[in-house]
Amino acid sequence: MNQAILNLFPSSAISWWTSKKSSVAMTAKNLSEAKINTEYTVKEVNTKDQSIIDFLFTLGCYQGQKITLISVLSENYVITIKDARYSIDADLAKAVILDE
Repeated sequence: MNQAILNLFPSSAISWWTSKKSSVAMTAKNLSEAKINTEYTVKEVNTKDQSIIDFLFTLGCYQGQKITLISVLSENYVITIKDARYSIDADLAKAVILDE
């Protein structure tokens, strides 16, 4: 942080803020919020469109399965499921709910 900004606040406030900031863990609710190169477990596929559920199931994306987000390019999410890579769009990524 810039020293001029740090001088505006008492040191106790700064140490409180940094401890709170580091202790709050960001958890991804769905695949579109996931961190890259982090393995997650699929909690459920949450959509009313049965064709999306069927498509993700054919990829091996179902409850209890391990999934890893490899990269995000524009609206394309490259994922790994069972040692295979797939590219899915943002709508499919939002439908995959992750377990904490």
